Amino acid sequence: MAREAVAWPPEETLSLWKREQARLKALVVDRDTEAWQRDAAFSGLQRVGGVDVSFVKGDSVSACASLVVLSYPELEVVYEDCCMVSLTAPYVSGFLAFREVPFLVDAVRRLQEKEPRLVPQVLLVDGNGVLHHRGFGVACHLGVLTDLPCVGVAKKLLQVDGLENDAQHKEKIRLLRAGGDSFPLIGGSGTVLGMVLKSHKHSSKPLYVSVGHKISLEAAVRLTRGCCRFRIPEPVRQADIRSRDYIRRTLGVPGPPAPGQERSQKVQRPKVCPQEGSEEPEGEGRPPEAHS
Repeated sequence: MAREAVAWPPEETLSLWKREQARLKALVVDRDTEAWQRDAAFSGLQRVGGVDVSFVKGDSVSACASLVVLSYPELEVVYEDCCMVSLTAPYVSGFLAFREVPFLVDAVRRLQEKEPRLVPQVLLVDGNGVLHHRGFGVACHLGVLTDLPCVGVAKKLLQVDGLENDAQHKEKIRLLRAGGDSFPLIGGSGTVLGMVLKSHKHSSKPLYVSVGHKISLEAAVRLTRGCCRFRIPEPVRQADIRSRDYIRRTLGVPGPPAPGQERSQKVQRPKVCPQEGSEEPEGEGRPPEAHS
């Protein structure tokens, strides 16, 4: 039986969240801090992490938080942690981190305790970094709290600082021809907030890459591109696939498609609420403007 939705937070809580974001934002580092980030081939990078929170359809409280670690450049999963959680905060635009990040921080800490040699050197996050209402999205929040380099990878444009998904923006996307093509997202303030990236040659929909923590935008874009077998970077894609499978196993519903059908998994999985921006109908977990 689905549980009742988490209550909308009072104004005092929203004010507290804003103050916390401002406090942590001051700790964000938006430049390369690791030697591998400055190497054209990312020499020295061996482990890339991905995180995801998947939701149970019809239940706004139950979710699965997942962390995977992939080898680089092979992009093979070497570690997986999926855990059912009970959400204690509702979705509020601009405050996604307060709903999801505590569980992702817990997953990183479990890994640090159990298998410290497998701790990722960078995390890819299904969401935004500095491309955010207050310049401090979920990728920044997770990066600061874990002290790990983080990259925000969103599937839809968060329309902040004058950015709009208008005809001009869509025309720029249309002109992205080859995998790896990109253009900057420049807000009305003149600040470069991220990059629009055509992550795969066969994808008609771009990704929105932004700095989370301890990495430059240039390196974040190159890394995202280097992690893409398909449109979605493999660390995020695997975290999503495995969290959905975990929900399915926990609920006792039919398992995933047979090997070889992975690309169509997400449209064949009943009872699991899709993340925003996947090629599925919207569900109860994240509304269309999520990733913030």
